[in-house]
Amino acid sequence: MPSRSLVRTKDVDTVLRQNDEGSDGGHHARLSKRLTAWDLMGFGIGIVIGTGIFTLTGIEAKNHAGPAIIVSFAIAGLVSLLAALCYAELAAAVPTAGSSYTYAYTTIGEIFAWIIAWDLVLEFALGAAVVSRGWSGYLQEALNLPTTFFGEKSTVNLGAIAIALVLGIVAAVGIRESKLVTNALVIIKVSVCVFIVVVGIFFVKAANLSPFVPPSQPPAEKASGLTQPLWQFVSGVEPSSFGFAGILVASAVVFFAYSGFEAVANLGEETKDPAKDMPRGLIGTLVICTVLYLAVCFVLTGMVKYTNLSTGAPLSDAFDQVGMGWASILIGIAAVAGLSSVILVDIVAMGRIGFALCRDGLLPPSVGAVHPKFHTPMRITLATTAVVCLLAGFVPLDVLAEMVSIGTLFAFVVVSIAVAVLRRTKPRMKRPFRTPQVPLLPIISALSCVALMAALSVETWIRFLVWLVIGLLIYAFYGYRHSRLATGTEPISESQD
Repeated sequence: MPSRSLVRTKDVDTVLRQNDEGSDGGHHARLSKRLTAWDLMGFGIGIVIGTGIFTLTGIEAKNHAGPAIIVSFAIAGLVSLLAALCYAELAAAVPTAGSSYTYAYTTIGEIFAWIIAWDLVLEFALGAAVVSRGWSGYLQEALNLPTTFFGEKSTVNLGAIAIALVLGIVAAVGIRESKLVTNALVIIKVSVCVFIVVVGIFFVKAANLSPFVPPSQPPAEKASGLTQPLWQFVSGVEPSSFGFAGILVASAVVFFAYSGFEAVANLGEETKDPAKDMPRGLIGTLVICTVLYLAVCFVLTGMVKYTNLSTGAPLSDAFDQVGMGWASILIGIAAVAGLSSVILVDIVAMGRIGFALCRDGLLPPSVGAVHPKFHTPMRITLATTAVVCLLAGFVPLDVLAEMVSIGTLFAFVVVSIAVAVLRRTKPRMKRPFRTPQVPLLPIISALSCVALMAALSVETWIRFLVWLVIGLLIYAFYGYRHSRLATGTEPISESQD
């Protein structure tokens, strides 16, 4: 029967049947199961290794952490791993295109599920647009293209629009094609990352790594009330760079480098054996990426003194500074390949989130229709691609980069809570993978995410809250009345009514 509650929840068994049979046999017939654990790791590495390793390493080492940027990446990686263990349990037990959105829907209620979905749309759309602009900039520098249409100085960034459009079409055509393109790009950029470490290690000097943690000092640019980290704004502590505070600030920012690994969980319905493959795909992605990140950070800050690092292209510039300019060409290739795969996986993930929202009636069902030939949610994928193209072409998004981190961390908090809640409300549910030490580990995971969120700027929090308010208005005027639970076309969880 219909429910008027804001915290009405979907039944887990209904979600599982929906995945196997399709929700109505029409618009939302089931997605094709074509992915293995290796494919999932390919998608995961494809979205994680990108902007973070090619730009954030230099920016945050120079401005906040020094050689201790290694510690910042390790902290961000550890928090991500805790969240991944929570994701793994839910993704294996409830393999669905909605990821944390559906996990929230089955545990803490529809209103929170909508907030998470709206948050994920922000994360992936903004991430794809930012990376599209970065891709255009790398291409402009490599080929000396006109800055009128390529790079950050452009009026209309045609390079960013073009790459987003091409990869959006690839995502709309089919998951198999997306898989092949992503895996090919991943092989290229992982190989070049290994090259950076193997060759760069011979140019590491101990003097460049000292002091490992530079002493705390006032920031080069005086932060106003809204640009300083939230915890400093609340506590009244004077903003500072370097030292322990600098390491934490850098951790919160470089978390962007790990954002997106949860996109793997959106592919649960298209995985051949999600019970085994989802945990392997999620955890494998993070382990591989963290090891590569730490190795690259060590080599970068060992090759060049952190004060001399480039904030635009730190890796290629480091090799230039040690007399190996030819290596910049290979690194440029890796950057273009790496950023391409990030854009593709972002767009694929947005399509799956939109598909789940349409299937549940929170958005018009026809928008999420699965194409009869390609077996993908083509309309919603192309629609989100159009949004990414507009953002990438006309809006300079560097100021909003922190919003990707805050969106990801917020989703991680909800997933961590969902694991503990579902253990209590559905104790007998089949769990092929079990998160260890529940509820202790989920609690630590949630608190760690909140701590990193507190290290992000006040203005980032304000923008995030404005985005959430817009989402709540859409839910109030459409989703609340049209969801399948509201109309009674789907049973609600027995634990609620």
